[in-house]
Amino acid sequence: MRSPFLRRGLVALALLLGGLATAPARAQNADPSFNVVNRAGRTIQELYVSSAQENAWGQDLLGRNVLQNGRSFPVRLPTGQCVNDIRVVYEGGQSEERRALDTCPLNEVVFGQGAQASPGAGKGGGAAAPGQTGNPSFNLVNRTRKTIQVLRASPSSESNWGDDRLGDAVVAPGGTFAVRLPVGECTYDIRVEYDDRAAEERRAVNLCSVSNVTFP
Repeated sequence: MRSPFLRRGLVALALLLGGLATAPARAQNADPSFNVVNRAGRTIQELYVSSAQENAWGQDLLGRNVLQNGRSFPVRLPTGQCVNDIRVVYEGGQSEERRALDTCPLNEVVFGQGAQASPGAGKGGGAAAPGQTGNPSFNLVNRTRKTIQVLRASPSSESNWGDDRLGDAVVAPGGTFAVRLPVGECTYDIRVEYDDRAAEERRAVNLCSVSNVTFP
């Protein structure tokens, strides 16, 4: 018969081995990195990934590169940042998003398998239908010779501009900045302020029908 001390020792050893066996799996599950796979039949020109808790898309991860159909692109994220929003912009300006996606258990995020892409256009859209809702996120494109230092965008139903959506960023001449807005109202007023203190506005823009808003 085994002594109580021996039984206790065996139990402790089993618990220790069990903890060691599960440690790598836990570490692996906390890794949110993944590959974006393009199966849309067209080129992805921009890629944005940010924590679902953030209110801005940040920088285009592709930079000067593009993601051709059938290719993949690795996205590296900080350990533990599991719930993320992902946005791709295709050639021609159409975009597609995945919101609040848990990427920790995933190896790949595939675009183009029957998902609907929101239509894109040039400077501004036509007026939205009354009560129309959708995704008003857009790219601010600076085609002027001045730096945009402030961007304000608010629903046309509101009476104030709200906070600067660039934060600490600026948009240099020729630059682009991805602006993420909450899903809901489509019609927005947009105001930019330049480094020479001049300002320019667009009123009642249907952002749900465009991907890019270009100044001038």
